[in-house]
Amino acid sequence: MYRSIMTPVDGSAFSEHALPLALSIARRTGAAVRIAHVHTPIIALAYPGEYLAFDAALDTQTRESERAYLDGLAQRLAANWDVPITAALLDGLPVAGVLHDHARATGIDLIVMTTHGRTGLSRFWLGGVADTLARQATLPILLVRPRDDALDLTHEQVIKHILIPLDGSRFAEQALERAVALGVPMQAEYTLLQAIDPLIAGHTVPPYTVGLDEQLYERIRTDAQNHLERVAEHLRAQSLQVRTSLIVAQPANAILTYAREHGVDLIAMATHGRGGMSRLLLGSVADKVVRGACTPVLLQRPEDATLLG
Repeated sequence: MYRSIMTPVDGSAFSEHALPLALSIARRTGAAVRIAHVHTPIIALAYPGEYLAFDAALDTQTRESERAYLDGLAQRLAANWDVPITAALLDGLPVAGVLHDHARATGIDLIVMTTHGRTGLSRFWLGGVADTLARQATLPILLVRPRDDALDLTHEQVIKHILIPLDGSRFAEQALERAVALGVPMQAEYTLLQAIDPLIAGHTVPPYTVGLDEQLYERIRTDAQNHLERVAEHLRAQSLQVRTSLIVAQPANAILTYAREHGVDLIAMATHGRGGMSRLLLGSVADKVVRGACTPVLLQRPEDATLLG
């Protein structure tokens, strides 16, 4: 499933925190890793307070520095990982579009990157490049939150427990295949989780009175549990270890709490389900999970998602 993985970096140690996981996946799946950096034109203030101009000399110097950084990083990684590693220095704007176009053109099938880079205001912070790719890229993207401790680029990260939130829709289930492709080489176990908002039943029957309709609530619970078991049995038929969990709670909080309390190594979810305004729409549950999770989050857009513009 995974043959070529791309990890964007911006020259900072923060952006490099995604590399151990990318390389660990590549080692287990036989994939190659491409480290990518996007060079943007260097401009200078020609006259204070007047206008900006392209600085050719500084641009050339910066490009040479970026190339040296990429080549050096690739060499350091190749010395410790038996994984094919290449480096690509790309050009253009917007950065997210350049990365996405390069990934599509070169057969990349997984992007692994940190949620932010240089600083909280870097172009690689969540809300910038990572956020744009997560919202619009047609490729699966695995987001890793940088840690404050020292980065060890030789440490292999093993994924032993994958959490897959579902909502009963076929869109949400599109995360399954990609999650299994990550988990099988690492002999991971899986948990299928569905969270039922305790207010959902009380607002689905006119005249939208506040309060829980117990009969409707029980039907929702039964349908959800049956759906989870059907999906679980499909995975168990592939000799996978699968458990299910049905929780009555606000979905994002339920996902984050379960991941924290059960030692989850990775959360895999579709960026939306049940249509464009679902509670699994990125910007709602998936967005909250990415921002709140300490564990990596694999996002999969539906196959009919709009291409990145």
